[in-house]
Amino acid sequence: MTDSSAFDPEDRKIVILARSARARNGVPEGAAVRDETGRTYVAGSVDLPSLKLSALRTAVAMAVASGAKSLEAAAVVTEAESASDEDRAAVRDLGGDRTPVLVAGPDGTVRSTLTAG
Repeated sequence: MTDSSAFDPEDRKIVILARSARARNGVPEGAAVRDETGRTYVAGSVDLPSLKLSALRTAVAMAVASGAKSLEAAAVVTEAESASDEDRAAVRDLGGDRTPVLVAGPDGTVRSTLTAG
């Protein structure tokens, strides 16, 4: 486990936002991404009969739809041990191979930091 207080304040912020989205919406995952201008996009997982998206892919889609050109960082709050390959691919598509992906548990403790690549 990783002490979340050791992270950059902006990285802590996206973990907190992701955790809040998960709790507020009562969904399995919450995610947040930060674009090249510092704007954040927050989302929960989507589970409709015709549309299923992880929280991280939803947050990336929101960033793209809002005109983001790149990502600085991403965070996902989940019960899963890691971000899926598909989630990391979505972050990589917009942010590049080296974009950090923070994976936190439901309590907000960052368990790992991956790269999108």
